Amino acid sequence: IGILIGSQSNKQKREIQDMMAQGALDMVVGTHALVQQGVEIPRLALAVVDEQHRFGVMQRASIRQKGETPHLLVMSATPIPRSLALTLYGDLDISVLDELPPGRQVIQTKWVHPKRRQGAHEFLRREVKKGRQAFVVCPLIEESEVLQTRAATAEFSHLSTEVFPDLSLGLLHGRMPFKDKENVMALFQSGGLDILVSTPVVEVGIDNPNATVMLIEGADRFGLAQL
Repeated sequence: IGILIGSQSNKQKREIQDMMAQGALDMVVGTHALVQQGVEIPRLALAVVDEQHRFGVMQRASIRQKGETPHLLVMSATPIPRSLALTLYGDLDISVLDELPPGRQVIQTKWVHPKRRQGAHEFLRREVKKGRQAFVVCPLIEESEVLQTRAATAEFSHLSTEVFPDLSLGLLHGRMPFKDKENVMALFQSGGLDILVSTPVVEVGIDNPNATVMLIEGADRFGLAQL
């Protein structure tokens, strides 16, 4: 099994590409680096594309051109127009996963008027007292003069000093160094944080079963698929 990603050195990339071209690898895991020009996979029989909506039309086409007409399995939970069009007209065999994993609780979604924000904060506190954790998601990292909506950095400062000074809060956003992001997520996963204030970076690849409530600020700034 090999891996090919953009952050590898040129030497590492050449070694993996040579092994793929020679058929010396049974399986290759990678990012968009796998669909770049010059990457040859002559024995490719099956390509599995996760989060397929994050690939362009030409990128997906280039996958089919590697090997000899490989089988293609594309996966997505995001209903972008391209994905919907492919399911209707793309000659795909469709598998629908419409069951929740066992043990999932019923999700309640409520719209709260900004004037009732204090009540929402009290709900978060009650959940934390039960031993649970919470997310607070903001659409921006820093406050903007153009967009009148809450930002993660300012909200983190406000919540940690004025609203929940007795609780443990963490901050997560896309501009943080990778190591800092990993440390914050590890702390949240281990129960070291009661509340995680974040931007939409939490929408993919983050799972904390102990978190039972998510407060989304400025929900009108998010797409339906994001929510």
